[in-house]
Amino acid sequence: MRIRIHRGTKEIGGTCIEMEAQGKRIALDVGLPLDAPDDPEEHKSLLPRVPGFREPDESLLGVLISHPHMDHYGLAKYIRPDVPVYIGEAAHRIMKAASAYFPDGSSFTAPHFIADRTPVEIGPFRVTPFLVDHSAFDAYSLLVEADGKRVFYSGDFRAHGRKSALFEAMVARPPKDIDVLLMEGTTIGRTGSAEGFATEKELEQEFVQTFKGTKGIHFVWTSSQNIDRIVTIFRAAKRTGRVLIVDLYTAVVLEATGRDSIPQASWPEVRLYTPFSQVLAIKKKELFQDLGRHKVNRVFPEHLPDLASRAVMLFRPMARNDKGVESVLDGAGFTYSMWEGYLKEKGSIRVIKWLEGHGIPRCTIHTSGHASVADLKRLAAALAPRTLVPIHSFETGRFGEFFENVFRRDDGQWWEV
Repeated sequence: MRIRIHRGTKEIGGTCIEMEAQGKRIALDVGLPLDAPDDPEEHKSLLPRVPGFREPDESLLGVLISHPHMDHYGLAKYIRPDVPVYIGEAAHRIMKAASAYFPDGSSFTAPHFIADRTPVEIGPFRVTPFLVDHSAFDAYSLLVEADGKRVFYSGDFRAHGRKSALFEAMVARPPKDIDVLLMEGTTIGRTGSAEGFATEKELEQEFVQTFKGTKGIHFVWTSSQNIDRIVTIFRAAKRTGRVLIVDLYTAVVLEATGRDSIPQASWPEVRLYTPFSQVLAIKKKELFQDLGRHKVNRVFPEHLPDLASRAVMLFRPMARNDKGVESVLDGAGFTYSMWEGYLKEKGSIRVIKWLEGHGIPRCTIHTSGHASVADLKRLAAALAPRTLVPIHSFETGRFGEFFENVFRRDDGQWWEV
């Protein structure tokens, strides 16, 4: 078996790994680079030069997507539609639900679904997915076996989320005889990574204290696809006697998880509010079925003033010019709950100026979706690979400071396992 990393040996995001055995090939992830142009029309040119992605090639047997984050699947929509795609079932439902709400959203036609610790045979390859703790729902590490070799691709993972038991189970009972560990190192070089990160449970307590200190409505800006974070915010809202207000996009994403233990728009403690710009999108895209399924607890602009002092609203930038939102800004609070790097983007700067213009205090409550250095070391020690190849990191040159048997590779370089 041999491997070629097309993107990821010196950067975070845009991951794509090609593997070959007995003249047949598979690819792991086809991500959109983090520094990709904003214009989706320019993305197609970024698709890695994997034979079979653009032109027919029977040796390409399929693509496996580790989890539903754009930096791991964002270019897959440019692959020929007859190439088989393998992905978690809930992950694909979320992608499909979200695709109607974003111009660059996508899903796959007739994908093959993967499940935790259930092997899949793809030609000479045997692939076993391992469900992991990550900020994306239904995320997997992948064990690939072929030609008597065993390669473990970590995908993105952490050990401090609401599914941390999955990580503990992995290190307690790891796959054996790993020849190569392709391991992410997103947090290497980041402040606080060596000491570890706050857990979602610790964040929940921070949100509780913040909500208690807010007189009016409290806005929280987070990703609607970060299900762990939505659960954390919901629990904190409930503990402080507040309802959680979500928009229709969030409602359909929560529904797509297929889990009745995850907050839904129909729950008594949840309300649905559609900002005017989303109302226009619903009409334009004819998303009336989505609205019909989730309207049971719908509230309108005239209801928000009465709810303000006992509500937490998931914030989206489109809500800045909404009349309903404008009516509840007195005494409001605002929490940012995503990666700090996004605050440098133009859209985020506009939000910050909007907050400052209305005198709304802002704080940050967040934890990483990726493993700390300490937990990266725990996984590497448990798997004990013969070779560890760094990937998904801007600091791949530093892996040797923390791990044994590190062998760096370059993008585009074929190498034998």
